[in-house]
Amino acid sequence: MKRITLSIAVASLFAVSCKNSQNAKQESIQKSVVKSNITDEQLMDKVQMDALKYFWDYAEPNSMLGRERYHEDNIYPDNDKHVVTTGGSGFGLATILVGVERGFVPRKEAVKRLTTMMDFLAKADRHKGAWSHWINGETGKTVPFGKKDNGGDLVETAFLTSGILMVREYFKNGNAEERALAQKCDELWKGIQWNWYTKGGEKVLYWHWSPEYQWEMNFPLEGYNECLITYILAASSPTYSIDAETYYKGWTRNGTYLSDKEKYGLPMYVKHNYAEEYGGPLFWAHYSYIGLDPTGLSDKLIKNYFDLNKNQVLIDYKYCVENPKQWKGYGPDYWGLTAGYSRNKDGSVGYDAHFPQNDHGVITPTAALSSFPYSPKESMDFLRFIYTQKPEFIGSAGPYDATSINYDNWTTPRYLAIDQGTIAPMIENYRTGFLWKLFMNAPEIQQGLKKLSFKSEKYNIK
Repeated sequence: MKRITLSIAVASLFAVSCKNSQNAKQESIQKSVVKSNITDEQLMDKVQMDALKYFWDYAEPNSMLGRERYHEDNIYPDNDKHVVTTGGSGFGLATILVGVERGFVPRKEAVKRLTTMMDFLAKADRHKGAWSHWINGETGKTVPFGKKDNGGDLVETAFLTSGILMVREYFKNGNAEERALAQKCDELWKGIQWNWYTKGGEKVLYWHWSPEYQWEMNFPLEGYNECLITYILAASSPTYSIDAETYYKGWTRNGTYLSDKEKYGLPMYVKHNYAEEYGGPLFWAHYSYIGLDPTGLSDKLIKNYFDLNKNQVLIDYKYCVENPKQWKGYGPDYWGLTAGYSRNKDGSVGYDAHFPQNDHGVITPTAALSSFPYSPKESMDFLRFIYTQKPEFIGSAGPYDATSINYDNWTTPRYLAIDQGTIAPMIENYRTGFLWKLFMNAPEIQQGLKKLSFKSEKYNIK
């Protein structure tokens, strides 16, 4: 695989130092120490390029999709180095588009790689058109996420599909190879049977269906959490669409998901599932909005989705600054709680969904970095701090997934696709709106949003 080279105009600002691992078998890890006089624009370039490496340098070599996880120490306790993640790969598609648009990777090479990905997805196991959460990158076979979660995962499929549609839109008017790629994307999109996942016509979408266990997972998609994009895509499908009633009865719980609560003087607008006081993990403000532009976006119940997301992020930020649990390091330049790797009480590495009501002193860099559209100053303060003051938190693909100043600068040399994959896209949406424009201008998305009574002056959706 061709490696990304960072020898661009900003390279003079980076002094590279090597640090040998305590494990003699591990290759030395190069870490970039960034000078304090680096500009904001150069810093955003730097972190976008670093995050891109996850999906370019460290992609699963057969499918070229994003691995579920990448460990610098090459230690995989579950022997899952070959497992790719559906949703994270969708974020990876968006990340690669950012790389092409910014000139970080060659367009022609990206088209070749993206074509490999689409060919793999076309042959991989599908369950009524949906893909499973995990796929064996070598064989295309479903890898169970849990005992009964061995079939279609509609939410992960939605995150993937959002990326597929953006690839289609970006290349659909290109040369012959690019148009062929766009056609493959279109066919994959049209093959997803969204309405099947209403369990026979119920007015709600269900997360899982398994050919072996059928509907036994029994997980209806009800707001508010990260799943909004699933309903948007299901309503927009030209082949297997859902109606508006399914959205308003299912996702909004007949409108009962609205909230009149505030935190730090900021309205919540909706009841965050199991996190009504402060809001949920920050990925809820990221995953659905890689392509869906919340700016001035409204429906029958929510006046402005941007305000909803911005307030969730700022509540998280203000909580970390207030720091009621007195964790060392928390403050205006070190904040952000979301799901990812974590530190167990015994010091070992675990996984947790961090949010203010489940705060263990672990800061996940993607939380602040992927929030740039909503909190540009606060996110930039974090970005500058972590790159110029905490080089031990930076690895070969950008900031490590989990960090803690409180526990003596603890970190783990590991990355997750779903976390690393939102960084470059959301920063780019803040910088140029690039991915938002691609997704929001797709003809089916415009029609689907209108069907659900969404409005956006920005995209002439009335």
